[in-house]
Amino acid sequence: MEIVTKKSNDVLVVAISGRLDTITAPEFEKNILALVTPENKKIVLDCADLSYISSSGLRVILMTLKKVKANNGNLIICSLQESIKEVFNICGFSSLLTITTDCTSALGKI
Repeated sequence: MEIVTKKSNDVLVVAISGRLDTITAPEFEKNILALVTPENKKIVLDCADLSYISSSGLRVILMTLKKVKANNGNLIICSLQESIKEVFNICGFSSLLTITTDCTSALGKI
């Protein structure tokens, strides 16, 4: 798993690649939760290169959403691969999160 961040105006774009599973979720949790601050309350999670997500990864995304909302912010997920989008739909995450097809759409909605 690899995490790359960049700022686009006042939005923090966090790109994640590889697998988000039991092994990588603790590192992702530490990194993403440290990024959520009052200054970084608008976050786009770019999942274009995310190849797999487990329940551990879903838990971290839910924790991130809660922390962002506590800062009166917004979290948008973009560029989900079909297999991961299906997991989000089955778990009900699609109703909890704003999900867009690409980063441009996400940046326009945030």
